[in-house]
Amino acid sequence: MVDTIKKGEQVMLFLNRRGYSTFIMCRDCGYVVKCNDCDVSMTYHLTENKLICHYCGRTMPIPTVCPSCGSNKIKYFGSGTQKIEQELKKYLPSASVIRMDVDTTKGKNAHEIILNKFKNENINILLGTQMIAKGHDFENVTLVGVLAADGSINIGDYKANERTYQLLTQVSGRAGRGNKKGMAIIQTYMPDEFSIMSAKEQNYEKFYNSEIIMREKLNYPPFCDIIVAVFSGKDENAVKIMAKDFFVDVKEIFEAYAPAPAPISKVNGEYRWRVLMKELLTDEKIKKLGMYVEKYLMLKSDVKISIDVNPNNMS
Repeated sequence: MVDTIKKGEQVMLFLNRRGYSTFIMCRDCGYVVKCNDCDVSMTYHLTENKLICHYCGRTMPIPTVCPSCGSNKIKYFGSGTQKIEQELKKYLPSASVIRMDVDTTKGKNAHEIILNKFKNENINILLGTQMIAKGHDFENVTLVGVLAADGSINIGDYKANERTYQLLTQVSGRAGRGNKKGMAIIQTYMPDEFSIMSAKEQNYEKFYNSEIIMREKLNYPPFCDIIVAVFSGKDENAVKIMAKDFFVDVKEIFEAYAPAPAPISKVNGEYRWRVLMKELLTDEKIKKLGMYVEKYLMLKSDVKISIDVNPNNMS
């Protein structure tokens, strides 16, 4: 990176995680500070000097002692774009860095302002999240770095490998778009994982052949459809009951799995349960599914229901 900057060329660094630290944990009892309204850990943001929930926006001050056991051994874990920005300025004090994520693009025309600064003011390093991954063409960018590339693989989602390959390919493609030769460096703990290897080799056929075999064995799309019914509401018991009743109905015509709390079981104060179904949908089965959904929508209930087919996000 130093050599690239010395040559007057530019660098793009990608980390798909904003904030400073991804969570705060007590080293004595293992307590992790979570949002009171969502089943997710709070993220520390250095600029605001507070904890922020990335799902509902709730904020809270940073605890000086553990809320569970009273210990003062509170430690920050994980790295977000704010922390990487700080480290870059520490180790490369003469380099100019500009960060592009949700936190820096809240103002009017913020995206265009940041990108124009990077292009026209010859800023050395553009650091950002997924919003820098595609659609940008900077002739002077010759080095792209991807940090924690394996973070999107083990997330319990059938599209995880596809999403990882696609993202790495897109980000890597930002380097060398002009007349100068480009290079991409991928940081990972899983260098032999096939989606990462395929992205490294720019070998779509290799990735496709491995992925399609795995999906056929597990009966994943495109060999079937995955239907996710999510029930949500303030009353967890009511949410659970409706999910169970819905499961009893749909298991007669679909391969359905017993209802369970969603991976993120609470968002913005509402409990979430889901029913997963696997079926190659036909017009007739779509019609039947619609009838079941309509039945529950007609109930006078505060529980909401949403249906997603082959979702991009399984949480």
